[in-house]
Amino acid sequence: MAVIRSFLFNILAFALTVIMGIGAFPIRWFARGQALAYAKLWSRLMIQLFSTVCGVQVQISGQERLAKLKGPFLIASQHQSAFDTLIWMLLVPRPSYVMKGELRRIPLLGPMLILAGMMPIERADGAKALRALLQETEKAAQAGKQIIIFPEGTRAAPGEHVSLKPGIAAMAAHTSLPVVPVATNSGRFWGRNAFFKRSGVLHVVIGEPLAPASRKVLLPQIETAWRTLEKQIG
Repeated sequence: MAVIRSFLFNILAFALTVIMGIGAFPIRWFARGQALAYAKLWSRLMIQLFSTVCGVQVQISGQERLAKLKGPFLIASQHQSAFDTLIWMLLVPRPSYVMKGELRRIPLLGPMLILAGMMPIERADGAKALRALLQETEKAAQAGKQIIIFPEGTRAAPGEHVSLKPGIAAMAAHTSLPVVPVATNSGRFWGRNAFFKRSGVLHVVIGEPLAPASRKVLLPQIETAWRTLEKQIG
């Protein structure tokens, strides 16, 4: 059954992405202001497909902590799955993901990511990349957006501990924005580059906001918060 579900989901997800990618041309040409709403629709349909076809129940905990925050803030989420790049489109009103620069070069999808307000960063550029990250973060904060970053810098397997990249600390210090830690077990159901998808309860657990701090202070705080939130997942 898992094989059939996985095959069906992969086919339908690909078809949906191509159809909506082609359907995005009128928005790119005539209605650029609707790009974020269109991206949210694509994300919602992808998650609905994933839940329905693969038998996954998505459970979000701690949303009341987001409701207490007004305007811009930073979200420091664990990154185990492509699912993590979709869910925040639905959980916050004005999401802006920090993403790899090469994603903007993906046919059909790439141009819409830019129009929707995502933040492409060429990580290979070193110090230049950090300056670009801070500039984009400041613009997003001034626009009142919620900025999502995956401090691990790559997708990690469930239970795998990866050293955090310092970008999140620089962003917090530069903008004085609170940092919301988020843990998940999404990799158990939609693994990195994995054909097979598994059924079960997928958790996204949102923690208490952390105050901006230096790299030496904030990164350990995020890791500690993640370990605490993981205990709620089990």
